[in-house]
Amino acid sequence: MTQTMAQKTTHIIRFFAVTTLAPVALLALGALFGGFWAVAGFLYMTALAYSLDQLVILARAPENPEAEFPDANALSTGLALSHFALLPLAVWALSNGQLAFWERLFVFFGMGLFFGQVSNSNAHELVHRSDRTLRRLGTWVYITLLFGHHATAHVRVHHRYAATARDPNSAPLGMSYFRFLPRAWLGSFRAGLREENAMRARAKSTDLHPYVLYVGGAIVCLALAYLIGGFTGVFKYMLLAGYASSQLMLSDYVQHYGLRRREVAPGKFEPVSAGHSWNSPQWFTSFLMLNAPRHSDHHAHPMKPYPALAVTEEMPQLPRSLPAMATLALIPPLWRKVMDPRVARLHAATGTQGSVNHLLRK
Repeated sequence: MTQTMAQKTTHIIRFFAVTTLAPVALLALGALFGGFWAVAGFLYMTALAYSLDQLVILARAPENPEAEFPDANALSTGLALSHFALLPLAVWALSNGQLAFWERLFVFFGMGLFFGQVSNSNAHELVHRSDRTLRRLGTWVYITLLFGHHATAHVRVHHRYAATARDPNSAPLGMSYFRFLPRAWLGSFRAGLREENAMRARAKSTDLHPYVLYVGGAIVCLALAYLIGGFTGVFKYMLLAGYASSQLMLSDYVQHYGLRRREVAPGKFEPVSAGHSWNSPQWFTSFLMLNAPRHSDHHAHPMKPYPALAVTEEMPQLPRSLPAMATLALIPPLWRKVMDPRVARLHAATGTQGSVNHLLRK
């Protein structure tokens, strides 16, 4: 990598670092002292993120998008360690009774949004890395959110069957998020277990079954929550973990809603293409979520480092940022009013050359 390229990649990673690490400090101060800090952490994850998306578009196009970004792994490691520190701090702050009710509300939603949008996005990045230590780190982030099976289901089920009926995390046209949520959680648990068992049978593996780690790790985490805050701590921990994992599934719901791959033979589907994921190019929330909104490129190149992910004209784009559209998805009639016509126009445009987004903006 040339010095110029190294300087550019370092510059890019700094944007990711500032955007994702700033809320760590605000949320920690909110948990410790409440008051202004509790409100500031919540506002960072909501109003500020949305506002900055609207103010400016920050263009970044690496000269070599397949290049390695060593600093990206360092940031992901730092974010995972921050997650492991913030989660018990959040349980303590929510269960010790020192904060006023309104302060606990801001701490809960601020922390929950961070775990749901930053920690989940970071764990997603880590489980795709080739380094075993990084993959384990990402898996443990999911385990601490009581969602460990996602480390298997995402890689072995979602990436194989995305935008088909065989993927429980790809919502068909017309399905509301509230119908999708239990189907995605339970369906991904079962589908991941089925794929894991099949793979172990083929390899005749006698290693520890990953699902033992997922379930056993969750039990250990619940025990630690009890030590921190008793039964109240366990309850608040489960609420936080549920809120965070529901955001992950909300992201899956939005990013694949209504899109389907053609079945070219029984049980076989056309390759995943740019048209099988919804994307959002807004700069700030892309930084905050480690480019998770650039979803088509991720499915095309699952091992590509997150700073290199890009959005191009042939990739369907959401009308607003991913967090904004996720909020809209919580109101099914409005969601369908906005998205169903776009899905129909996108399907009608299938097979055309060039950009499809001029059709989506009609």
